Amino acid sequence: MSRIGNNPIALPDGVTVELNDNVVTVKGKLGELSQEIKEITVNIEEGVVSVARPSDSKDHKAKHGLYRSLLNNMIEGVSKGWTKELELVGVGYRASNQGQKLDLALGFSHNIVLNIAPEVKVETVSEKGKNPIVKLTSHDKQLVGQVAAKIRSFRTPEPYKGKGVKFVGEEIRRKAGKTA
Repeated sequence: MSRIGNNPIALPDGVTVELNDNVVTVKGKLGELSQEIKEITVNIEEGVVSVARPSDSKDHKAKHGLYRSLLNNMIEGVSKGWTKELELVGVGYRASNQGQKLDLALGFSHNIVLNIAPEVKVETVSEKGKNPIVKLTSHDKQLVGQVAAKIRSFRTPEPYKGKGVKFVGEEIRRKAGKTA
């Protein structure tokens, strides 16, 4: 039994959901998202969206929970938005942005300049004595996660000193160094 798929989704104020030929479109104050849905039925009635599956096959059970989660993320995204924060841990690691261009100094011989999608708002925070923080905000959860993973991939945290680009609140597994 799918526990996630059976939960109905309550629509917040200002969010509309439309279903046209297996494509669900969600509109809200922060933007518009659409998702194609296969083999699963979506019911929209009086401010509640519910998802139902045609049978109890393994494939239908998997898609039941998946599409319910995707719809919930879309609805939450267009009403509240999604935010990811990345922390740059290391001596001389810096971040700055000019509009949608993110400039990262991560200990390489050159700075990394990354053009970020227009749907994602980027903001950098640099305070003296603290690690620089890059804030990514958008209505699309998948896009925010993808951009954050791309930035993190430039310098993933290493286990000995913990240097690198990590998510705020992420715990890095630390290893002991050499013993003489």
